[in-house]
Amino acid sequence: MALWRALLLLMHCRAITAASGSFWHVTDLHLEPQYQPTPDPLKVCPSAGTQPVVNAGAWGNYLCDAPWGLVNSSIYAMKTILPNPDFILWTGDDTPHVPNEKLGEEAVLEIIEKLTNLIKRVFPDTQVYPAMGNHDFHPKSQLPAKENRVYNATADLWSPWLNNHSVKTFRAAAFYTQMLPGPGPARRMVVLNTNLYYENNNQTISLEDPGGQFQWLQDTLSRASKAKEKVYIIGHVPPGFFEKKRGKAWFREHFNQRYTEIIRKHHDVVVAQFFGHHHTDSFRMFYSNTGAPISVMFLAPAVTPWKTTLPGVHNGANNPGIRVFTYDHDTLLVKDMITYYLNLTQANLVAPQWEKEYSLTEAFQIPDGSVGSMQLLLEKLEKDSGHLQRYYQYNSVQYDLTDCDISCQTDHICAIREVASANYNQCIKDRSATAASSIPGLDLLLFGCVMGLITLGLWGSLSRLGHKQDSTASTQAQRKHRM
Repeated sequence: MALWRALLLLMHCRAITAASGSFWHVTDLHLEPQYQPTPDPLKVCPSAGTQPVVNAGAWGNYLCDAPWGLVNSSIYAMKTILPNPDFILWTGDDTPHVPNEKLGEEAVLEIIEKLTNLIKRVFPDTQVYPAMGNHDFHPKSQLPAKENRVYNATADLWSPWLNNHSVKTFRAAAFYTQMLPGPGPARRMVVLNTNLYYENNNQTISLEDPGGQFQWLQDTLSRASKAKEKVYIIGHVPPGFFEKKRGKAWFREHFNQRYTEIIRKHHDVVVAQFFGHHHTDSFRMFYSNTGAPISVMFLAPAVTPWKTTLPGVHNGANNPGIRVFTYDHDTLLVKDMITYYLNLTQANLVAPQWEKEYSLTEAFQIPDGSVGSMQLLLEKLEKDSGHLQRYYQYNSVQYDLTDCDISCQTDHICAIREVASANYNQCIKDRSATAASSIPGLDLLLFGCVMGLITLGLWGSLSRLGHKQDSTASTQAQRKHRM
């Protein structure tokens, strides 16, 4: 393990002095058009369902999706913090968490158009790489593997950012690839429609390769390897498991396996992966067949603060977050990641103030965001509860500040470390067994039980011996009396 770590760090040493660029990653805006901070707690926002929303503020509420003011504030905060990024990653989910009957195809397209126009207005000269989320369709999550009205209309909205070939493949199944602009070595962006692999998507349940995207991805990465290109992959729904609900996978298992196999095969060209959907701040590691770390996926927090209604999730809300990456222009190596956030409670009490939450390299004392450095971070989380607690608070963007107990730690570590289903299940099993054997006081309890049993056994033996002696004495007395 020490050898690969040293080799990976040596490979990236030159990045310290290499030319750097910066880009934004924003995801899961989930605009709530009907949000209104009224005194009636049942009429604040449809996304709260039947939950009463008490003391709703102008900038939103943790039970609701993002009002227009919050979404607008997040995009303008991006402009203030980093006005001229090299590009923007926008990884989907624009509409609110409401039943299908409360939306409709037209409503979905109107929201996508409204957010697209906002980003164009604030960043008129910036290249944007947008991806569709499972909520960017009607009915939600039912994205088909063929051309349809929503794909076509969205392609038209995004055509200023897409070249002609990208528009064509987007219309077919909502995925595309483009070269990053600028001088230097060839660098490529691959934008996937991973909603096709989502376990809630009934349109693709019987398909082996929905839309031919897996084959297209393999072909794209093979050509990139031959051309000596470096690649970023982005999408909405990530593979692997949700760290806040044990055993919760997003992909169907055969899709999850196929995706991890492709990453394993083409990891030499895939520098990093960027996804959303979780609403949480985390990352995922990918490994070779021999156990060496080969790829990393960054999961960005959401702008919406909405508290998930997924059964079994504890404290599933978050403060709104947006993220800047600094990177090496030539190699695409991630040099650092800085997350900015809005404390929603304070915003509603005073005024909205987007501030720096943390820098990846500063908070965890790692060299950069390379595969080797992220493996070092994972090892720190496994060994140091202080680092893990810091990560846990960042995971909800400072919303959940409670302690992450042993079970919680297992959920996060195994989700980060194991994307493959069998490996994840084994990780949960192994860590749970280790935790059970190291419960404080358990050894003392067992010792007490054993000593208790021994004491009871000795007492029983002594009692039987005493009873025997009494019986013998009585018999002898009776005999003496008869003689």
